[in-house]
Amino acid sequence: MGDVVGYERNGAAVVLTIERPWCRNAVDLATARELREGFEAFEADPEARVMVLTGAGGEAFCAGFDLKSDGLDVDDPAGPLGFTRLTPAKPTIAAVDGWCVAGGLELALWCDLRLATPASTFGCLERRWGVPLVDGGTQRLPRLVGIGRALDMILTGRPVAAEEALAIGLVTELVEPGAHLSRALELAERLAAFPQGALLADRRAAIEGSGLPLAEGLALEQRLGREALAGGEAGGAAHRLGEGRHGAGA
Repeated sequence: MGDVVGYERNGAAVVLTIERPWCRNAVDLATARELREGFEAFEADPEARVMVLTGAGGEAFCAGFDLKSDGLDVDDPAGPLGFTRLTPAKPTIAAVDGWCVAGGLELALWCDLRLATPASTFGCLERRWGVPLVDGGTQRLPRLVGIGRALDMILTGRPVAAEEALAIGLVTELVEPGAHLSRALELAERLAAFPQGALLADRRAAIEGSGLPLAEGLALEQRLGREALAGGEAGGAAHRLGEGRHGAGA
């Protein structure tokens, strides 16, 4: 994709890798632009069903904004870190190993699922330098872990170890050291193998309905579900023949 962001197709997945290990994969303006380009390429590729976001080097997923750089565009409609104010149309997974803090945490929160190694650390460490959260963290973190835990992290800026992150729902799954990317790709292939119409409809209903009153959310689910069912005859027939029963393929 460019000099500081790797783009690779791996089966049905796209792997987007921040490649600035000398600064814990902190993001400068050039990196943010390449992240946006990678995201747009993923969205435009009909064969790419899941995007995996990760960081190179083994020390960090991403340490956020590069404070030693010339700055980022806070007013970019897509988000200062490349795409954090956009909603992907397809599933995304963060494969975390090491530091996932400040804007890096906001990138991970942007993803649907977060896999992490036991050595990973999360936190709103930008609190220490007077930098506000401007890549969705104040909105996504409360939706994920609840307002009380979110305010604890946002106000104190304390580091959160992987075990606590799993316990509060910030992390989806802990994996063996070094297995974050392979596990993410395994999960991506599993998601890609499901009938996509229903999967994407349910994902969209969950994301868009999370901030709606219940009645409106149910109406959204009904509309999207009906649209998915219109093309779901093959899946229903396969289930009647025994495929997918008793949790097979899940």
